[in-house]
Amino acid sequence: MTDTPRTLAEELRTRTDSGLVGLLRTRPDLLNPVPGDVTQLATRAGTRASVVRAVERLDRFVLQTAEALAVAPDPCPYGTLAALMAGDAGDEAVAAELPRAVAALRAQALVWGPDDRLRLVRTARELLTPSAAHPSPTGLGPTVAEATAGMSPGRLQEILAAAGLPTTHDPVSAVAALTALFSDRTRMAALLDTAPAESVTVLDKLLWGPPYGGVTDRPAPHLQWLLDRGLLLPAGARNVVLPREAALHLRGGRAHHTPEPLPPALAPVTERDPQLVDNAAASQAFTALATVEELLKEWDLGGPPVLRAGGLSVRDLKRTAAALDTTEQLAAFWLELAYAAGLIASDGEADERYAATPAAEEWLQLPDHQRWAVLAAAWLPATRTPGVVGTADAKGRALAALGPHLDRSPAPEVRRRALTLLAGLPPGTSVPAAAVRARLRWERPLRGAGPGARAAAAPTGATVSGADAEGAPAEDLRARLAQWALAEAELLGVTGRGALSTHGRALLGREPEAADATPAETDAAAARAAALLAPLLPEPLDHVLLQADLTAVAPGPLRRPLAEALGVLADIESKGGATVYRFTPGSVRRALDAGRSAAELQEFLSTHSRTPVPQPLAYLIDDVARRHGQLRIGAAAAYVRCDDDALLAEILADRRAAPLRLRRLAPTVLAAQTSPEQLLDGLRAMGYAPAAESAAGDVLIARADSYRTPPRSAPGPVPDGPPPPDRTLLEAAVRAIRAGDLAATAERKPVPAPAAAAGALPRTTSAETLATVQAAVLTHSALWIGYVNADGAASQRVIAPVRVEGGFVTAYDHTADEVRTYPLHRITGVAELADDAV
Repeated sequence: MTDTPRTLAEELRTRTDSGLVGLLRTRPDLLNPVPGDVTQLATRAGTRASVVRAVERLDRFVLQTAEALAVAPDPCPYGTLAALMAGDAGDEAVAAELPRAVAALRAQALVWGPDDRLRLVRTARELLTPSAAHPSPTGLGPTVAEATAGMSPGRLQEILAAAGLPTTHDPVSAVAALTALFSDRTRMAALLDTAPAESVTVLDKLLWGPPYGGVTDRPAPHLQWLLDRGLLLPAGARNVVLPREAALHLRGGRAHHTPEPLPPALAPVTERDPQLVDNAAASQAFTALATVEELLKEWDLGGPPVLRAGGLSVRDLKRTAAALDTTEQLAAFWLELAYAAGLIASDGEADERYAATPAAEEWLQLPDHQRWAVLAAAWLPATRTPGVVGTADAKGRALAALGPHLDRSPAPEVRRRALTLLAGLPPGTSVPAAAVRARLRWERPLRGAGPGARAAAAPTGATVSGADAEGAPAEDLRARLAQWALAEAELLGVTGRGALSTHGRALLGREPEAADATPAETDAAAARAAALLAPLLPEPLDHVLLQADLTAVAPGPLRRPLAEALGVLADIESKGGATVYRFTPGSVRRALDAGRSAAELQEFLSTHSRTPVPQPLAYLIDDVARRHGQLRIGAAAAYVRCDDDALLAEILADRRAAPLRLRRLAPTVLAAQTSPEQLLDGLRAMGYAPAAESAAGDVLIARADSYRTPPRSAPGPVPDGPPPPDRTLLEAAVRAIRAGDLAATAERKPVPAPAAAAGALPRTTSAETLATVQAAVLTHSALWIGYVNADGAASQRVIAPVRVEGGFVTAYDHTADEVRTYPLHRITGVAELADDAV
């Protein structure tokens, strides 16, 4: 093999093992399945799907470098590439960053060859080369040779004559002469000095793209001047194009209008006390816990039904938003967060509806900081994107909360990267969201768009734009993902006042850049973050402050048993730093219905209040308790029983009781032509306090049981491509590729005719195969074999036979780097290796 590689495979073969590991880590799609040798690896690295995926992950400057190579000669010397990137005037920043860009392209096998012969892989060149169908972000058009293809020889000679060039004898030399003129700075400048001012204006309009324009059948004189000299070449019946060489001269040699060698700065910065940021984040984290807890309480007896197409209806989303006292968009976020954490799910019944899961019960019993860890660990890798709720899908249907089609695969990467950028700032420092979005756009200008739809990188005036799976512009989707990530981080308490909190830094893990963290690593990082958050969360209180206006003030979060008991006895009037509860006859009756007596309620309040029980509240409890259960309602269809016949007479005389259709059966019993539930509600609406009773005459305790779904698993993130390989897999894959390459390229001894063609499996008879293998066992030599496995897949291997018996050969397989046993009947043939091949 010569010193200069002739193919990508030859260059990959010269790389170190660490170089191949780096290639497979950045392009994990090359690993499935593991290539059999370096040639297969190079072939797979040049496929369109793999190249598109690799190009999408280039940053803005590396992508601009690849685009410049696509419009440069092939192969391209490094000096030519530097001139295209920096222009005739030069650019120190471009010159400093260009080696990094070339090294990045080379590391990802998108560029190969030495610096004096840089080659962009063929598929990447096809993707990035300008064409009428797919304009390049460079704004350049076709070369003179491409634009004049099919032009008549006579017309070419006319263009040469008008440009002041001598005529030639063939079209090839004519195109070469015109190309040389446009590429010569001195001669081109002299030609343009003779151009009319209007002609120069036309060139200026096409200079940075799009390079195409329209003309009439009778062009104006200044356009005809350009057409006569080839500065505008035909690109269709009524279209013309500015050739690439002429455009580069007018641009001063630059391929891009604005090279971007350096990422946008994260500015302006706002510095705050890190402790204030942590406190603000902790406060928001506590609010997040309270909101999710309120959601679970709202759905405690069963949530809304599931739409036939899946998800929550618009009406139910509005009701949930009203219950949480928030907007519909934020309600969708809290719903999706609880869903991702496995706290809510559909019950799977015939009349399907949403409800809390058994995991929600366990979550409610955890300390606050651990509950936050569960939510944070579910949020960070989630691909479900609540921000798209309410937008239209590809078929024009609105996307529903908790419904299908909400997954956006780039979301975890964007979310983690946005937080990582904040982690790179000093503690307590924040930057505007627009600065974060600009940096992310520079880092992945094509992510999710595809090279054929270069929305982010297209110059002003370009008409091609990318689109995501649901029809939204891809670049816009990524920007919105970043915006949503920052807003959600603030809602969840990962950030505070726009700056990353201390526990937010811990949530990212020890390697913030590792977007491929495993679930176990994410859970461990969330646990470490929760430990840092715990001291910042308010300590739950075991008391309230009773006031004379029949209210109770909780000056902070209450312990769960106290909060649950108080929630039955009183209605929440307002929330905030302090929660205000109001006692009403209805709330007191609710507590009595739940089986509490007046004495128990008085004792409960006196025990948990730092102030004495106000007399109005004590009177309210005693008054409601005195009347509670005086009327008894059971099922006949329904009846009312009371020891006080005067009270029953009062009810019969009340016109509001007419819908109940009551009649007296006995002095102390009324019958009703309605259900017991309707009778209870009707009498309570009239101001009475009836109690339901069982068939045995005992008072029924009106306490509904919580409704839970069967055990449900939280939805898993939708992977964005193949899973990231770990180091063990990468090293094993490289060993297998090296061994397979050895088998494919090892020098073999000549075999008698008919010999196997180069690269084909060897063919020998069964007797020859057995004799050759037995001889190799005695001489301890290696063999090259063709082998067909049980699935019919053929491969070639280099083995060192150890033992032959029972129709099997046991040998050390250099390809697999282990000892294996092969059936002799599956070996298609053998060949001896040259003495120095292994």
